[in-house]
Amino acid sequence: MEVETVENYLITEEQRAELTAQLGRLLKRELSLQQSCHEQKEIAIARNEELYLEILEVMDTLESLISHLTQQPDLSPQQAKRLPKSLTSIQNKLLAILERRQVRAIDFQGEKPDLACCRVVDCEVRDDLEEQTITQVVRRGFYSRDKVLRPIEVIIAKQ
Repeated sequence: MEVETVENYLITEEQRAELTAQLGRLLKRELSLQQSCHEQKEIAIARNEELYLEILEVMDTLESLISHLTQQPDLSPQQAKRLPKSLTSIQNKLLAILERRQVRAIDFQGEKPDLACCRVVDCEVRDDLEEQTITQVVRRGFYSRDKVLRPIEVIIAKQ
């Protein structure tokens, strides 16, 4: 059995210099990572604020429409005709906000559903269509980049 001595635990000057250099590199790397993390946090905050401002624009449009409908509950035929156009405009603004953030709609209209991104909620008997062809979209689905954010809900044909 070897007797342990203090000399077994001493490091050489070369080892000390290498450890000091490594520690210095690690501290610089840590500082760099902290700065990068702080910058990324600032970017995320700025992007969120941009999103909030875009949503507030849509809210302003909705508030104006609600206010108008509240003040004049009896719509003229012209106003009633314009209402779907106004609502479509609001919907398009929201879709544009989503698209700028790489969120896009899933579209399988008239095709067989990809069950990875579709949820079949009902079937309807249709002899004129091939089995499992989408006949109706009940609720739109969306991708966020390549991930299914929300599956599309569909009704499919069955024979």
